Amino acid sequence: MARHSRNHKRPLKVLMTADTIGGVWTFAMELCEGLTSRGIEIMLATLGRAPSAEQLLEAGRIPRLHLRLSDFRLEWMNDPWSDVEASGEWLLRLESEFRPDVVHLNSFGHGGLPWRCPVVLTAHSCVASWWQSVKGEPLPPSRSRYKGVVMSAVHSARCVTTPSRAILETLQENYGLSIASPHVRVIPNGRRADRFCREEKEEFVFASGRLWDCAKGIDTLAAIAHELPWPVFLAGERALPGAGRCDGDGCRMLGRLTAEEMAGYYSWAPIYVLPARYEPFGLSALEAALSGCALILGDIPSLREIWGKNAIFVPPGDAPALAAAIRRLIDNAEERDSFARLAYRRALHYDADRMTKAYLSVYSAARQEDFSCVA
Repeated sequence: MARHSRNHKRPLKVLMTADTIGGVWTFAMELCEGLTSRGIEIMLATLGRAPSAEQLLEAGRIPRLHLRLSDFRLEWMNDPWSDVEASGEWLLRLESEFRPDVVHLNSFGHGGLPWRCPVVLTAHSCVASWWQSVKGEPLPPSRSRYKGVVMSAVHSARCVTTPSRAILETLQENYGLSIASPHVRVIPNGRRADRFCREEKEEFVFASGRLWDCAKGIDTLAAIAHELPWPVFLAGERALPGAGRCDGDGCRMLGRLTAEEMAGYYSWAPIYVLPARYEPFGLSALEAALSGCALILGDIPSLREIWGKNAIFVPPGDAPALAAAIRRLIDNAEERDSFARLAYRRALHYDADRMTKAYLSVYSAARQEDFSCVA
């Protein structure tokens, strides 16, 4: 494929995509801030749905970030294919306009396009591994087009990154991507610790995220909320059309909070619960740990990989085990504080600056077609 000439005297330019629904947006904002602080110029193309007013303000505070807005559906959504095709044409026009050195995709739908510059694709999750974890069965034939698109994307990209080895292994299982390939890298997500603080803790249990997504296990938490001596607070959207709904009976529903409001609840919560059936990384657990919360997590490979012995783990969907773990920490302040300290020390390992440096290394290798220097 023909490539435009590179001018090494000008700043590196990156065309990046971002899903505005969920943790991909948080990842993109953290990475864009880290990259632009190093003089890199970024064009960020939004997908999924129109950004909220808060998201627009957040992006607007980042210098050298050029926002391009859309509400095109993504490949994991219902009946997305006309939007995927249209958004692909739009993205190729943006590449022609912006002339980036690297394209960084944060979803699969456009990995197989005829890009003129090298592509780095971050696989944050996939429907096939979600389906297996949540429904306990392989992706059905009705999703074959999705599987073909993902297969093309991961084998076309110059480099594929994942936030955990666990999700990388699912890409090998479902799409034949070799985990031994030099073009594949695990780069854990990162957050700046100074975005969060620990205030005087109050007596409640906290959980957040896409409450409508049964992969998060919030239904298990809601089922035992009435048994607990402390109230359960849930933050996040309760429903997504065509995807699901969380009723949250017995819980205090906070709705969709701003980043500042979320930081406040993290800082006041002594216990954060993410009883996930499927979670490739778990940014909310990282944010809670940086805020001094003890963590109770679903016992799945990715969360074990990220947190090791620094959290309490319960089998996904096991309501009695979840209730017992929460009561254990409620009843024992010393153990609760100990797990909070362990989680905080572990969380410092997942630093935004470390993540940014890792992506800079990958961008450099992608441009030079040399991954021998990427750790």
